[in-house]
Amino acid sequence: MTYTTVMVALSCDRPNACPLGVAAELAERFEARLIGIAASDLSPPPYYTSGDLAERLLEQGLATIRQRLGELETEFRQAMQGHARELQWRSAIEQPAKYIVQQARAADIAVVGTATQGPLSDPFSVAEPADLVMRIGRPLLVVPADVCRVDLSSVLVAWKDNPEARRAIVDALPLLRQASHVTVAEIVEEDGDRAQALAGVHDVVDWLSRHHIHAVAEVPSATGYVAEQLETVATEAGAGIIIAGAYGHSRFREWILGGVTQHLIEQTTRCAFLAR
Repeated sequence: MTYTTVMVALSCDRPNACPLGVAAELAERFEARLIGIAASDLSPPPYYTSGDLAERLLEQGLATIRQRLGELETEFRQAMQGHARELQWRSAIEQPAKYIVQQARAADIAVVGTATQGPLSDPFSVAEPADLVMRIGRPLLVVPADVCRVDLSSVLVAWKDNPEARRAIVDALPLLRQASHVTVAEIVEEDGDRAQALAGVHDVVDWLSRHHIHAVAEVPSATGYVAEQLETVATEAGAGIIIAGAYGHSRFREWILGGVTQHLIEQTTRCAFLAR
């Protein structure tokens, strides 16, 4: 198993240097094709407009979007020059999340910039990772604004014995094979059984060894505060990437994801590899 096609989503109103840098490195590591993708659509006006004025505003808005998408294609091709054998660009005047989810059928892994801090962003111009991860059906690598490279010196697998975590670790096998150090950690919740967690984590470590990946197991003795403890384990391990299953529902049905998933999307220290 490898990644033959890497897709990187460019944002119309955020810096793209770090997602582009990470995608370029992945393409080099796996000798993969690179697809750049971007989309934006007109937001509904806050008031009703009709006639010639409405038509002029519509054409102006569409022209602005077309120009921005053209600029993003140029940025993508310049950044990726010499990093991949094959480049492809896809763009559309459409809601970004919807378009990226649709086009991700062509990729093995998608790279996207980190989430917006503060109020919810405009879904007509920005595809938030919280939305993408629940719908995309591919592993999503979320890249913070100041992390512009793939750090595989140490990788942390945030284990939880459920289907999402099992899917994530399988999807991450190509990355784990290239990692220098792998830690598999489970944080025991307050009503959990540490002995049972240890047995599960050791099974995962043994399973990884069958794929020629050496890993160490860690189950902290403290319980509860999963996101906080996971951050401590990641810091102590010097992890450049955290691999985890994504839990929760679409943001249109539930305003927040599970606490750990939300933390991984919003943290700014390291990349988060999420699958569902």
